[in-house]
Amino acid sequence: MGVGDKTTDTTQFLLGNEVIALAAIETGVQYAAGYPGTPSSEIIQTLVKHAKAQGMYVEWSTNEKVATEGAAAAAVAGLRSLVSMGDGFQEG
Repeated sequence: MGVGDKTTDTTQFLLGNEVIALAAIETGVQYAAGYPGTPSSEIIQTLVKHAKAQGMYVEWSTNEKVATEGAAAAAVAGLRSLVSMGDGFQEG
């Protein structure tokens, strides 16, 4: 299955985060930033696999604030943007 390939008859099982990433690509996201952590790590990992072919900038940010500010700045500049991070919940 290629991104944007509408002719495939195969069925694939994907994680929900992979579907989010592929939907971001299909809708034209041009900038994506994230802070690694469960439950959202697969979003950025999936985007990285397709970034070059899609002309998309993708980065792991140093923290949640930097990821959010980068995506906000890209949006203000007119780019379709996405930010992804964990839920921030820590036991203990």
